[in-house]
Amino acid sequence: MKLSDFNFNLPKELIAQYPSADTRHESRLMVVNRKTGTIEHHIFKDVLNFFDDGDVMVINNTKVFPARLYGKKEKTGAKIEVFLLRELNNPQRLWDVLVDPARKIRVGNKLYFGDNDLLVAEVVDNTTSRGRTIRFLFSGSDEEFRNRLDELGSTPLPKYIKRKPEDIDKERYQTVYAKEEGAVAAPTAGLHFSKELMKRLELKGVNFGEVTLHIGLGTFRPIEVEDLSKHKMDAEYFFIPETTANLVNTARETGKKVCAVGTTSVRTIESSVTASNMLKPASGWTNLFIYPPYDFKLTDCMITNFHLPQTSLIIMICAFAGYDLVMRAYEEAVKQKYQFFSYGDAMLIL
Repeated sequence: MKLSDFNFNLPKELIAQYPSADTRHESRLMVVNRKTGTIEHHIFKDVLNFFDDGDVMVINNTKVFPARLYGKKEKTGAKIEVFLLRELNNPQRLWDVLVDPARKIRVGNKLYFGDNDLLVAEVVDNTTSRGRTIRFLFSGSDEEFRNRLDELGSTPLPKYIKRKPEDIDKERYQTVYAKEEGAVAAPTAGLHFSKELMKRLELKGVNFGEVTLHIGLGTFRPIEVEDLSKHKMDAEYFFIPETTANLVNTARETGKKVCAVGTTSVRTIESSVTASNMLKPASGWTNLFIYPPYDFKLTDCMITNFHLPQTSLIIMICAFAGYDLVMRAYEEAVKQKYQFFSYGDAMLIL
């Protein structure tokens, strides 16, 4: 299949600018059944009705950090935006970043952030046209440094959300189970789970297995090749603990469902499969790009948001549920005015 096959008409007003419901579990939920080809409309809390004792939900516990910093350049005072991608060296406070505008940000330049220059960084390397390595010149403890970043940084909302971050985003652009800091984007399927809903699922006997995949900016990077086999995903760090592997493997052995919450959970577990199609505890880097045809080894069902055209995300959904069914579901979603993307509504694929 070609990239152009994954285009569809998406009215701009359907890209959610705020969370699609006041309460996390009150978002709309489209339920798509791969066996019967049926499409049903529900509220997210209805997921309770589709899972039983012993089923496992795999959730990504990555935590979004306030990755967007606004500052100024030394001497000229020109305004700049610095997007923190990942920490390269903790003791030296070295970070891989994107700068905008990048043209005049050179090695040796100092960058100042916050009133009274609360944080200062020095550019130590050029990595790409917009990429730089910077060193934060901060002498306090690691905890003090993190607090300073929290104080000065903004929630890194995707560019598709055409507004400035607000206080609501600190809470709502983070899952209730986020704990391992390192993502520059939220695993958005998980945003629909409230603590109350998770408790009700647990009371029903559903197990939650945590994995970690630190989502990088590559999740938003457009695919620029028509031939999908030539697209390369950015590598992202993942971790699968033994406890989660045991939960998933027990479910498989006893005929229970393994439901991946979000495309990042899918990519994590499908990146670490044994020869006998069991989940292997692991940590490392994955650049797995799932596109049709793909043989899913561990994922029985999936919860995901509604994605933008021609992205690696909708391509994965088509690999899982079949191209024709997904396109029909998306046509229905547009007709029924479902909200799309990070703050949008959800889909359960059985």
